[in-house]
Amino acid sequence: MDPKQQLIDVKPEKEFFIGIDSDGCVFDTMEIKQKECFCPNFIKHFELQKVQKVARETWEFVNLYSVNRGCNRFNALLFAIDLLGQRREVKLRNAAMPDLTPVREWVAKETKLGNPALIRYAETVQNPVINRTLAWSLAVNEAITDMVHGMPPFPFVQESLEKMKSKADLMVVSQTPLEALIREWQENNIDRYVRMIAGQEHGTKTEHLKYAAAGKYPAEKILMIGDALGDLKAAKTNGTLFYPVNPGHEDASWERFHHEAIDRFFAGTYAGAYEEALINEFKVYLPDKPNW
Repeated sequence: MDPKQQLIDVKPEKEFFIGIDSDGCVFDTMEIKQKECFCPNFIKHFELQKVQKVARETWEFVNLYSVNRGCNRFNALLFAIDLLGQRREVKLRNAAMPDLTPVREWVAKETKLGNPALIRYAETVQNPVINRTLAWSLAVNEAITDMVHGMPPFPFVQESLEKMKSKADLMVVSQTPLEALIREWQENNIDRYVRMIAGQEHGTKTEHLKYAAAGKYPAEKILMIGDALGDLKAAKTNGTLFYPVNPGHEDASWERFHHEAIDRFFAGTYAGAYEEALINEFKVYLPDKPNW
């Protein structure tokens, strides 16, 4: 079935709807995936060995410690290369950045930024830069499959899912490949709480909320839980509420959600000053400029 149609076909069964991001939000997988799977392959496939130290620092800033945390991997690749190319250490070493113009062109026109779409595109254009990017992305997935397992949800996640399930339709809203999402949620036996798992193959997070929830539930009864500004943007683009899981403070965020925020959401007292204070606190953890 068409992924967009799968989202459209989600029909309300409960009074509320809650979308939940996965990597870095439900599971403590952001660090291991970015540092051990994405970044080594970034250095290897784009031949950044000459500047590997700053390449690693740049990749981690983009994907873990900045406003771009949690963005799609292909956008992250472009952000990291652009930022890396500006660095003094790179210029002093005369390290040439790869020309990713073909990737930029694909990202600008493709709405489902994932490996299936890139595989089809690579077969059509037969471009070496596209082929290199695809090889990198496939290698990342292989590394994740090999390394990332046995990762339980953060404390208070399962307790929160248990508390939410009676009143809200729950859905995973993520930019992680669907295969990895299904594996991680099933491995921890928490897939039983959600109506649907939506990954990068289903489009953007904004599209996930738009087609699965917006217009089907009152806006004040739709909540997005996430750990990145992209999650906040997806919520606010659709006019819905947002609960932040603060990077580096995930345990405390989920404990607060379980004991306090979820009750406010169901009682209709979440919107306004309470949500605003949470979002302002959240933004402090995600700067737009690096400190180098």
